[in-house]
Amino acid sequence: MIYSEFKIKQQFLELPEGKLAFIDEGKGEPIMLLHGVPTSGWLYRHIFPELVKLGYRVIVPDAFGFGSSDSPKGYDKYHEKHQAERFLKLMTHLNINNWTHVFHDAGGLWTWELLKLNPNAIKQLVILNTIILKSGFTPPMRFSNNFVTKFVMNLYSYKLTNGMMMKGLFKSGLLDNNLTKRDIEGYKMPLLQGKIRGMYHFFSKTCHNLPDYSSLLPTLKKSVLVIWGKHDDFLKWEPQQEQVKEALQIQKDNIHIIEGKHFIQEEAPEKIITLTHQFIQNS
Repeated sequence: MIYSEFKIKQQFLELPEGKLAFIDEGKGEPIMLLHGVPTSGWLYRHIFPELVKLGYRVIVPDAFGFGSSDSPKGYDKYHEKHQAERFLKLMTHLNINNWTHVFHDAGGLWTWELLKLNPNAIKQLVILNTIILKSGFTPPMRFSNNFVTKFVMNLYSYKLTNGMMMKGLFKSGLLDNNLTKRDIEGYKMPLLQGKIRGMYHFFSKTCHNLPDYSSLLPTLKKSVLVIWGKHDDFLKWEPQQEQVKEALQIQKDNIHIIEGKHFIQEEAPEKIITLTHQFIQNS
């Protein structure tokens, strides 16, 4: 799939603050696939068509400030709670009250906030190298809300420096960077169009002021599947595994630590599809 084909599949939900882009394909039990920073729904381009073939209705949104969604001015518009509210509005719009939720990276922040707002919305959780507890969160840099951070984020939006930034991103996020130019185009284009406000909020606020969800996790009572790239330098499973396993009551057979780094949707899409399908069928 090339990026233009992906974009053709997207629909838009009109919200007061702008448009939220999403893909809604298939029939059957609903699944949401949620990206993180600085990616978009494009991250799941190898995964969602196969889940549709397996008989699921798959929803793939772009959060505000990412992908094809709008990127309005206003720092607080990108707060994790407001991102979560938009995903709830999207699912209400689609008449989906309960779904399986697959999430990655900063999608964890938006997911935990969504569950605070409506704990019954999500049926079960599929965790892919995401933000859970401070002990597993090791960003390479911690920025502040200032000019320096804006300068660094803007490097993603300039053609001359975008290639350098993307090369660094995937060098650190993949064991072997085998992405083609077509693959990278889907990551580059939104950033070159100036979609950096959501990323700026994350790096200038969340990275040095991570919300504490340790008291939320034990209240969720959800079935949980973990698929985690064990060589991730940014989000680590091992330092937080015991606390997370106990808090979420995760069964041993539902934890899969695989060969990969951060972007396991690129490194092991077939494994994610198979394990997610088996997990849903057995839950």
